[in-house]
Amino acid sequence: MYDNLKAILYTILAAILYSLMTPVSKLLLISVSPVKEAGLLYLGAGVGMSIVYVFGKKGDMPSVRKEDTKYVLAMVVLDMLAPVCLLAGLSMSTPESVSLLNNFEIVATATIAMVFFKEHITKRLALAIAIITLSCVLLSLDGNASLSFSKGSLLVLLACVCWGFENNCTSSLARKDTRQIVMIKGFGSGMASLVLSRLVGEGEASLASCMWVMLLGFCSIGLSVYFYVLAQAKIGAAKTSAYYAVAPFVGVLLSLVLFREIPGMMFWLSFVIMALGVYVSLDA
Repeated sequence: MYDNLKAILYTILAAILYSLMTPVSKLLLISVSPVKEAGLLYLGAGVGMSIVYVFGKKGDMPSVRKEDTKYVLAMVVLDMLAPVCLLAGLSMSTPESVSLLNNFEIVATATIAMVFFKEHITKRLALAIAIITLSCVLLSLDGNASLSFSKGSLLVLLACVCWGFENNCTSSLARKDTRQIVMIKGFGSGMASLVLSRLVGEGEASLASCMWVMLLGFCSIGLSVYFYVLAQAKIGAAKTSAYYAVAPFVGVLLSLVLFREIPGMMFWLSFVIMALGVYVSLDA
C-alpha cells in the first residue's frame, strides 16, 4: 500500500513538472523554432539527468541491455516525433487548447497498453478512463473556436498517440535504471531533432533562449520522465497514465495565469469530472 501511494505521488509530481512545458514552450516559440525547440527540450533532459547520474546516489536497478534495443529505438523515435508534432500544433493553437487536448494521451496509453501490450485493465480503471474522456469532450465543447479539430489540434492528437506508444515502450524498461532511460531519451531524441531542424532549414536562436529551453526540458521532461518511470515500475502504464491526468489541468491553469485568460463554467465542471475520474482510478 505504501509503495502504491509513493508511486501515485511520483506520478502527480511528474504531471506537475510536465505541465510546465506547454505554456512556457509557447512563450519560447517566439525566439526558437518548433523542431529545434523539441530537440533542445530533450537535450536539456539528457544533460540534466547526466549530472544527476554522475553526482547522485548510485541505485541498484539493472542497466539497459542489448535485449532492450527494440524498446530503446522505438522510444527514441517516438520521443522525437511527439514533441515536434506538439510544438508544431502549439504554434497554430492556444496553450489552453493544447493543454486540454493533451488529455488524449491518457486514453491512447491505456488503449495501447491493453491492445498491443496485453496489460490488464480493470472495469474500474476503464470507467475512470471513460470519465476522464468525458471531461475532455466537455472541455472541447467550451465554445472556443481554437478547440475545434483544426490542423494544429490534429497534430497535438498525433503527438498524444506517439506518446501513448512511447509510454508503453518505456513501461517495458521501467525496472531498468531510470536515469539511464532519461539520458537515452534526452540525447537520442534531442540530437535527432536538432539534425532534423538543420535539414529543414530552421533559423538560429540566441544562446540565452537555447539555455532556457534546455532548463525547461530538464524540469518538464527529464525530472518528469524520471518520476513517471519510477511510478510505472510499481503500478503499470495504464494506471500511471490515469493519475497523470492532472497534468493537462495544471497546464491550463498555468496558461490562464501567463496569458490572462478567464475560464468559463464548463472548465470548472470538467475539472470536477476529471477529479472524479482520478478518484475512481484509485486502487483500480
